[in-house]
Amino acid sequence: MKPARFDYACPGTLGGALALLAEQGPEASILAGGQSLMPMLNLRMARPALLVDINRIPGLDAITLLDGVLTIGARARHADVLTSPLVQQAAPLLIQALHHVAHPAIRNRGTLGGSLALADPAAEMPACVTCLGATLVLASASGERRVPAASFFLGVYATALEHGEMILRVEIPAIRPGWIHAFLEVSRRHGDYAMAGLALAIRRDGAHVAEASIALCGVESATRRQTEAEAALVARGVDAACDRFAHLDAMGGAEITAAHRIHLARVLLRRAVGAQD
Repeated sequence: MKPARFDYACPGTLGGALALLAEQGPEASILAGGQSLMPMLNLRMARPALLVDINRIPGLDAITLLDGVLTIGARARHADVLTSPLVQQAAPLLIQALHHVAHPAIRNRGTLGGSLALADPAAEMPACVTCLGATLVLASASGERRVPAASFFLGVYATALEHGEMILRVEIPAIRPGWIHAFLEVSRRHGDYAMAGLALAIRRDGAHVAEASIALCGVESATRRQTEAEAALVARGVDAACDRFAHLDAMGGAEITAAHRIHLARVLLRRAVGAQD
């Protein structure tokens, strides 16, 4: 199929892009990598009146590490994040997870901000930024606002983004001494959408898990911190944490049942915690 008719703009400044988004409101869509948007346009699942191409705006792909905060511009390509020594140093969880994101051709164009804005429940990046306690900086013609990743993802393709806003950058606290990151995923084939994925950050005190952060992808309709499982892991161990997954509001269907997704989440948590012993 071919997309429905739309107007196209390619502003050279952030202010110009935000002005267009403010003017068009919900009738505008942002084009960065286009790896999800273009198929949606061709299938007419998306019918924007205006496509705002942000690829000429300078600075939106910058990756920096300053004062213990890793900052990744929304237009940073997955491939650039994957190979960044700053990301490897400050947020190795992203490196682990990005190996599961599609294939090199997709990663060469797809962007971090695009993945977060789409909020596909099977996507790896929302789970990672939630697990890492990241903050999303959003911009509009009215200014900037900051939203914790834990509050950003609201449901299937639903986020806290308001009309006229775009993700500007993601700020991630750099990994602290004693913390370990792990990302595991189950999919039919490498690069396919996750049937279940787990992002984990833990700090051990000897053999005991003293602190933990857990987020899932491919299980519930929106990624979130699994606070009950985290508390159980610290207080009573991995079996108790897995028991808390019984309360997940897991997605289900003819191909993959909710019970199977919960089973996979338990298996992944046991593997991830066990691998750090």
